[in-house]
Amino acid sequence: MKRLISFLMMVFACTATFAQVERPKLVVGFVVDQMRWDYLYYYNDQFGEGGFKRLLREGFSCENTMINYVPTVTAIGHSCIYTGSVPGLNGIAGNDFMIAGKKMYCVSDSTVHGVGSSSREGKMSPRNLLATGIGDMLKIATDYKAKVFGVALKDRAAILPAGHAADAAYWWDTSAGHFISSSYYMDKLPEWVNRFNKTVRVKPGTDIKCSPEGVTKTFQMAKAVLDNEQLGQDDVTDMLAISISSTDIIGHAYGTRGAENKAAYMRTDAELADFLAYLDQKVGKGNYLFFLSADHGGMHNANVMKEHKIPADGYAAWNEIKSLNEAFRTKYGIETVALMANANRIYLDHAAIAKAGLQLDAVKKEAADFLARNPKVHMVVDYANAVNTSLPQLIRERIVNGWNPERSGDLFVVPKPHHVDGVVTPEYRGTSHGVWNPYDSHIPMVFMGWKVPHGQTSTPTRIVDIAPTVCEMLHIQMPNACIGDAVNEIVNPK
Repeated sequence: MKRLISFLMMVFACTATFAQVERPKLVVGFVVDQMRWDYLYYYNDQFGEGGFKRLLREGFSCENTMINYVPTVTAIGHSCIYTGSVPGLNGIAGNDFMIAGKKMYCVSDSTVHGVGSSSREGKMSPRNLLATGIGDMLKIATDYKAKVFGVALKDRAAILPAGHAADAAYWWDTSAGHFISSSYYMDKLPEWVNRFNKTVRVKPGTDIKCSPEGVTKTFQMAKAVLDNEQLGQDDVTDMLAISISSTDIIGHAYGTRGAENKAAYMRTDAELADFLAYLDQKVGKGNYLFFLSADHGGMHNANVMKEHKIPADGYAAWNEIKSLNEAFRTKYGIETVALMANANRIYLDHAAIAKAGLQLDAVKKEAADFLARNPKVHMVVDYANAVNTSLPQLIRERIVNGWNPERSGDLFVVPKPHHVDGVVTPEYRGTSHGVWNPYDSHIPMVFMGWKVPHGQTSTPTRIVDIAPTVCEMLHIQMPNACIGDAVNEIVNPK
């Protein structure tokens, strides 16, 4: 009897200990595509009180958060925020990359089909992601009772944040004119999604992504998920990952300072204020953990910089491939030495090089020397020897972190500062991103809500610190390839 009583007391003690683990009802990750850190202050006097200003007023801002890898692009940013990892480990080496000589879109999956659409836009899943994310760890910690969803206009911005075990990810299919998903998650759209789509549907082929309307529709879908899936309505923590895609598409088209960019951020701020108030009402103020970040920044328009006597231009590695291939064809008879250039990465044709009887290392050096002749190039790095280059340690580390040996190619081109990824003509109005420089790598990181103290820090933090911070606050294990650190000022406030 005494043994039985002792055993029961131990069981009850363990149960009580488990029950004492405090967690918020809901985690909301909010990523604004191409949001430079300084937008928090550049637009500050034009923001309302309930959106970005509220985050700064009530939350905790890490003012010196940098992206610690290159290239700085959408798919990588979203995957690294939620995995706490880098491309070298989580496998998302770009929006597009190559595997065994075959071009691959980051979330393409030929084994699935669209749900809500018959177009190729639905043939997507997180299978190319090699690491777990916050949502996966939350699922595991709650014995898969937690509900996890991703919402964005871009497929990759909905799928990668939600992770492998998500209940669903929803993204916008322009050819269908509404939100869709894929058979990775479900066989058919829930009835509530069909009803919701009727309220937001536009004429198929209409591009809403490059307008503030896309911001509004994203928030509408986020609210619909929140309501219909009953997120944050019980004792099990749920997660909703939201990404605003229109800000990136508008930035690419019109640059960082145009009226169009301002309109996008004013709409985002207004919709954010409304959404936060909605969370207060539905989940309860103080019952949810909210964080803001971005997948990358963006350079100011090169022509505008030049007008103000600031050196700037464009460099496109893909524009060098034709001449590189011609040089090797003439000298060695190799038809195609370089298969692809993408985000300043050069993918060489290993099979063709071997067939020609050439050594890969020698070809890499010669190709690097050829590309380095361009006066817009600072250095061309052999990925396999990046740690030994004469670049500053910070840049070397970012190149190494961004290199996945099976997916990143052979060479990485480091352009000179203020050289946007692209060709700059006198008519060029937009921008792009992808490099190590602060305009592309300095991003916002603000936490607000459940047990978050008010304040800010200038202590250096990194994009990979977001996931471990969330996980420590939830008392769950960090993702399996996480290399970040929890922000001490947030998880252990004084």
